Amino acid sequence: MGTPGFAAEVLEKLAQWLGGRVVAVYTQPDRPRGRGMKLVPSPVKTLAQSLGLEVRQPVNFKNEDERRALAELRPDIIVAAAYGLLLPKAVLDAARVAPLNVHASLLPLYRGAAPIQRCIMENCSPDAVTGVSIMHMEPSLDTGPVYATRTVPIGCCHAGELTEALARAGAELLVETLPGILAGTVTATPQDHAKATHAAKLLKEHGRIDWSLTAAQVDAQVRGVTPAPGARTRLLCKGAPEPLEVRILRGHVASSECPAACGLAPGEIVSHPEGLGIVCGEGVYILDTVRPSGRKDMSGLDFANGYGPQRALLPEEQCRPEGAA
Repeated sequence: MGTPGFAAEVLEKLAQWLGGRVVAVYTQPDRPRGRGMKLVPSPVKTLAQSLGLEVRQPVNFKNEDERRALAELRPDIIVAAAYGLLLPKAVLDAARVAPLNVHASLLPLYRGAAPIQRCIMENCSPDAVTGVSIMHMEPSLDTGPVYATRTVPIGCCHAGELTEALARAGAELLVETLPGILAGTVTATPQDHAKATHAAKLLKEHGRIDWSLTAAQVDAQVRGVTPAPGARTRLLCKGAPEPLEVRILRGHVASSECPAACGLAPGEIVSHPEGLGIVCGEGVYILDTVRPSGRKDMSGLDFANGYGPQRALLPEEQCRPEGAA
């Protein structure tokens, strides 16, 4: 049971596993996407069809017929990975041995919808780590006991890159742990609920950069919201009557001090040996690749040469209506 690319990685590994077979694949219904709003299948559905596996796409499991159809499969194990639904007890009970979830955090940390993004955004230390957990599912959100975990370094990854690394780690850990779960030799350890944190779903406004933060915190925010919902700022540019909306695709913390930044307020633009810099509450953040509104991707230096940015607006300024004083 799963929907995005993270789950597709897990499904592919399961399909190759010689210890059992996949009897059916559950994924979210096709969703309208793009300008034409055409129905697009999930990555899990696309992969399942290419593997010749049966695909089922219930809207939810409130319908008794859907629950009965799952129970009739008589699965030993139900595996969920980023499915997008909180599964009811009747569904979980359909698994003869265990209903498992491949969760992209070291539980009980970062329960919820956006564990990868939130973990990056809240951990700006260069040696920060996260990981994956194989959990016994309960009807409540990510609270079940844990069979196994694996640590993965965050490094300089953005959320998209870390998702791929965690998907691989989760898929490998799952197939390594499954034989012991089926044999009863691997047991689950209850979570310490007092240490639990919640990773709420990200909204577009979470990508709005606050330049009063330290450069390391800004870097963590940019990486955490990349590729979605995307890091954004508004810049005052030379000769432009209105601030320009710019998406930050890639950047980094300046590795050396910038004398020109001394005494400047957060959001001020500076020329730095490493590229186009923006002064933060502490340090300087370098814009490596940006996408001005309505334009193609370009380097920070090309953007500086073409647009003449003078200052990045702070959040309270960015939220003002167009034309407001």
